[in-house]
Amino acid sequence: MFSLTELGSRLRLAREEKNLTLDELQNITRIQKKYLIGIEEGNYSVMPGKFYARAFIKQYAEAVGLQPEEIFDEYKQEIPIAYEDDLPEQLSRVQKRSSVSVGATKLLELLPKILVGIFVVAALVGIYYLVLHFADNGDTDVPGGKENVGFQESDKVTPIEKQEDEQEKSEDKAGGSDAEDSDDEKVEQELTMTGVNGYVTTYNLVQAPQFELELKATGGETWVKVTDSNNRVVFSQMLKDGISETFDLTNESEVYIVAGASNYTEIIVNGEKLEYELAPEQYVRQDIKILYEKQD
Repeated sequence: MFSLTELGSRLRLAREEKNLTLDELQNITRIQKKYLIGIEEGNYSVMPGKFYARAFIKQYAEAVGLQPEEIFDEYKQEIPIAYEDDLPEQLSRVQKRSSVSVGATKLLELLPKILVGIFVVAALVGIYYLVLHFADNGDTDVPGGKENVGFQESDKVTPIEKQEDEQEKSEDKAGGSDAEDSDDEKVEQELTMTGVNGYVTTYNLVQAPQFELELKATGGETWVKVTDSNNRVVFSQMLKDGISETFDLTNESEVYIVAGASNYTEIIVNGEKLEYELAPEQYVRQDIKILYEKQD
């Protein structure tokens, strides 16, 4: 058995002064009861990681009316230190991935223009050589001093005319394709942030015929919990680095997501990556509420 530490005693006394049981505090903070007990006993070995311990202590202190900054300063000898040392490396990886993604996007945007430019240059060179060829044939003198034989009109399609017709057809097809793409892009889902309350951020999902949620651990492991409109647990476990889970929540009007380590957790809705409104390096644990209005 672990004896109460000074920090654990301070937090427990504040909880009891507010007449809160551990079960009630669990509902308020959404931190499992065993972790709350571990904090009060100073048993941080039950935590998923040291940075979770710091995040859970912060949430505990806020819930019982204490200032987290004062708690961390006063009991810094008791509280584990780990997360700050790993943060620069994680941020570096995020920045590298972001720069690579931007470069690749710019290259893809320029590729069609480059191909069109090559095609136009090739077409102009072909036309130039064809014109030279026919011009040389037209300047040839006929024996006997007669006038040069000129071109006669013909029903046959010349290579130049054929090439122009093919180019016009290609442009018509491209124009039709652009129009179809424009029609397809008229209806796009909207995932909009509507408010922040503490560590809880609310988003609205509209104009989406389905609600597919993907959770992915990137850069480290993270504990994630998902509950549906009826507060039933859909998923609650640790995701290791590189592992992802996908859920079809089309029939749900509200979904609540708890990301234990938001800096390691990607939330993807119908293929669109959700951008955290709160900075993950400052708010390790984040709760995300998504309100879904199904598009018929």
